[in-house]
Amino acid sequence: MVEAEDRGTGGQFEQLAARFLADPMVSEGTGFGSSRGLRVEGRIFAIFGKGDLTLKLPSARVDELIALGIGTRFDPGHGRLMKQWVTVSAGHVIDWEKLGDEALRFVRSLR
Repeated sequence: MVEAEDRGTGGQFEQLAARFLADPMVSEGTGFGSSRGLRVEGRIFAIFGKGDLTLKLPSARVDELIALGIGTRFDPGHGRLMKQWVTVSAGHVIDWEKLGDEALRFVRSLR
C-alpha cells in the first residue's frame, strides 16, 4: 500500500524497497516511530518519510554528503542530531540505490 507521504516520490521508495527485499536478510517494517523502514538482520539501515530517505552511514560519509549539499543530519524529533544518519530529499538528484547499498553494507559490517 502506498501511503500519502509516498505519493510525491513517484514510487521511488517502493522501487528501492523491492530491490532490497529481494535479499532474504532484509525486511520491511518501521524506522524510528511510524515511518517506513528497511532492516537487515533486525537493524534499521533505511527510513522513508515525508518524501525523504534517511540512511545509516559512517559518520565521515554523513559529513561528506552534508558538505556536498546532498543531505542533512537526521533529527528523529527530539532536537538531537544523529551522527551516523543522513537524510536526502526525493527531489535531490542522487542515486538512492547506490546510497542504499552503502547503508546496507555499513549496517551489515556492524555485526
